[in-house]
Order: sequence, then structure tokens, then C-alpha cells
Amino acid sequence: MIDKGKILIETLDLKKRYISGKIDVWALKGINLKIDRYEYVAIMGHSGSGKSTLLNILGCLDVPSEGQYKFENEDICNLDDNRLSEIRNRKIGFVFQAFNLLPRLNALANVELPLLYNNIPGKIRLERCEQALEAVGLTHRKHHKPNELSGGQCQRIALARALVNNPSLIFADEPTGNLDTSTGLEIMKIFEKLHERGNTIVLVTHEEYIAKHANRIILLKDGIVENDEKN
Repeated sequence: MIDKGKILIETLDLKKRYISGKIDVWALKGINLKIDRYEYVAIMGHSGSGKSTLLNILGCLDVPSEGQYKFENEDICNLDDNRLSEIRNRKIGFVFQAFNLLPRLNALANVELPLLYNNIPGKIRLERCEQALEAVGLTHRKHHKPNELSGGQCQRIALARALVNNPSLIFADEPTGNLDTSTGLEIMKIFEKLHERGNTIVLVTHEEYIAKHANRIILLKDGIVENDEKN
């Protein structure tokens, strides 16, 4: 058990460089962040600000070119692909703008996928899936496929899938980007409930009204933190 307030994410002079032909492009130019367990953080910035690059590194989908990143006090920068994959599968839940649901599977089977990858026994898988679907209010739609669900319902299924492994952290990348304003606000209410029950959430968005649901807003500009304040 890790006490509330303990640092979950810490970066020190984090930099990311991409090589385009003969030109070096620095997407991140020195990010220093600390995010505590149980925080609800929004990362904002215009296109090209570095927010997606930062999310990929914090989510162990990519590694920095320079600097340090610690997740649960483990130095991520020196880990091999197998260990990074293990952290992603067991400790991090992802919610994306495009939902990323498999069209041939029903809601229950989509939510179950992370548990299959982690070789969780069948009875436990079913119990966890039911709990995750209940958390997003979609138990009654568990046998429906994505094409039988609304956009908001698909995003709820994606959110249930992110929850099913009881992750240390939930990353949401523009989770309301494909939804109308009313449906987007419904999704944000679910995030608020998840935060209230103890989930750590890091949300990437370019919409100010979405970011205001978080308790802290980090503004990126040109690969650096321009502002970081409590909401």
C-alpha cells in the first residue's frame, strides 16, 4: 500500500529529440514534473507543444532522449522492452480519442483483453470485467458490439478496459475529442467519480473546459512547462 501524497511520477530535465533528415527536432526541451498518487492532472497545449510526446513517455510507450523519468520510484529510462511492456500492462490504463475497440468483440470481451494478456484466470476475469463495467454504468450493454453502441458508450467501454487491471495510473488522451459537448461532459463526470474513489488520472486535452475538471493544470508550450497551477 502506497500512502496518499507519495510521488507517482517524477521527471528531471526530460528531453525528447526526433531526427528529420539532417534536422534535429526537440519535442521536449527539459520537463521537470512531480505528480503525486491520487492527483487529477490535465496537460494542455497547442498542437506541437509536446503534450502527446510527454504522454507517450510517461505511459512507457516511448523513452526520452535525455533526462530522467521515475515511475513509482523505478527508473524507466534504463528498462528493456519486456519490463516496459509489463509496466504498461499491469500498472497503466489508457483511454484514447478513437476508443480503439475491436469491432468483432462485444463490450465484455473488449474490457477483458488486458486480463487475457496478463493470464488472469477466467472466473477472476469475469468478476473484474463486471466491476469495471459497473463503474462506468454499462453492465446492461455488456453483450453489445461497438457498432451497436453510441460514441459515449464506446468511450465508457474503453474506460472500463483501462480500469480492469486496477492500474496505478489512468492516462486519457483527448478522451472527449470524438464526442459532442454533452456526451463529453458525461464522460468527464465518470472521470470525476473515478478520481473520487482513488484513481490517479492524467488527462491530455486542448479544451480548456475539459481541463477545468482536473485539480491541476500543466500548460506546455514549445516543449517546456509554461505554467503549472492548482485548479
